[in-house]
Amino acid sequence: MKPSSPYNLADLDLFQNGAPWAAFEEIRTNTPAHFSDEGADGSGFWSATRYHDIVKVLRDSETFTSERFTNLEEVTPEQEDARRSLLETDGARHRAMRRLIQFEFTPAAVARYENFLRGLTASTLDNAFAKGEFDFVEDVAADFPIRVLAKILDVPDSDTGQLIDWGNRMVGFSDPEHADVLINSEESEKYKNLPFRSPAALEVFEYGDELRRQRLGKNGTDLVSVLVNSEPSDGIPLSDRDFHTNFLLLVVAGNETTRHTITHTMNNLINNPDQLALLQENPELIPWAVEEFLRYASPVYHFRRTATKDVDFNGSMIKKGEKMVAWFASGNRDETVFVDPNKMDVTRNPNEHVTFGRGGPHMCLGNSLARIELRVMFEDLINRVDKVERTGEVDFLRSNFVHGIKRMPVKVTTR
Repeated sequence: MKPSSPYNLADLDLFQNGAPWAAFEEIRTNTPAHFSDEGADGSGFWSATRYHDIVKVLRDSETFTSERFTNLEEVTPEQEDARRSLLETDGARHRAMRRLIQFEFTPAAVARYENFLRGLTASTLDNAFAKGEFDFVEDVAADFPIRVLAKILDVPDSDTGQLIDWGNRMVGFSDPEHADVLINSEESEKYKNLPFRSPAALEVFEYGDELRRQRLGKNGTDLVSVLVNSEPSDGIPLSDRDFHTNFLLLVVAGNETTRHTITHTMNNLINNPDQLALLQENPELIPWAVEEFLRYASPVYHFRRTATKDVDFNGSMIKKGEKMVAWFASGNRDETVFVDPNKMDVTRNPNEHVTFGRGGPHMCLGNSLARIELRVMFEDLINRVDKVERTGEVDFLRSNFVHGIKRMPVKVTTR
């Protein structure tokens, strides 16, 4: 019998009010090789919930591959061929494709955006704070990173609402409010060869194709132009599929995770007013506090890998072809690594969280951009506010993939 616990991490009800921190702690403590039964939705999956196990899985791509895809859905070879992006590619091809776009995300490259980010932050907060009461997600957290993405892709600000809508519909694949069709529904079979089984992907592909048509053969430096006019270092040109899936990846990854981290951080500062006061009194702490924002928010719950061979994992045998899920959110609360892990401590040092993947080949490409966005946003916000209070319930995304917040009504009093 495969080891389990009172908690099944395939059960979306467990995540309906946000992260199930108590479940993660119980599994870390008592079931280091934990198996979740997916019923009719899949063959089940093993979970790495301890910090060092997560790092080991992420760094060993020969044993735990991304090639069989990185979400819980089990896909056929036909689906793999239709959907594969940078995320689902390992080895030399992954390195070649990553090099193609990584120049835009180095610390030096993103530093060029700081003045732009400061102006954008100021206007975003001006507009929101003028209302007094507003939805923090809609007016601050969603608006800010999508405008940064628009600049990187060189698309007009007037398109940002559509970009947000596409991201919601795709990443919210298990939430009835957001998904066009739920990922495990019979209706989704019509879209089985599309990322997230979402018809929104077709609209993203069409949008990307028009940008490609406009920029092909020209000397633009934006990311779309790079994808269109450059060749990976392995000499294999990007196919239509490669362009489509990686453009879609930029649209989703460039917005969703930063947006949710901003919202969670505001919520966490409301819940921990002593930490907000500490940062207001010592704003020089904010650049380092960003690491605690990221650890404590854990905007992506997990990514999946697949065992390429039989392998022992904490005394249990993982069979070749079985799914292994690395739970970043759990690793970020591991009590053997972080002192008092359930406490928000903006002075925490060291703070080697796994929010971005902790050094594996698939470590988040946009980590430097996310860090500067968070720093600039909260340097301005924390300096302005006297008091922030919620005026309603926090509405969480129904998902065990993205630790998302859909709505958070607040009232802000400025200094």
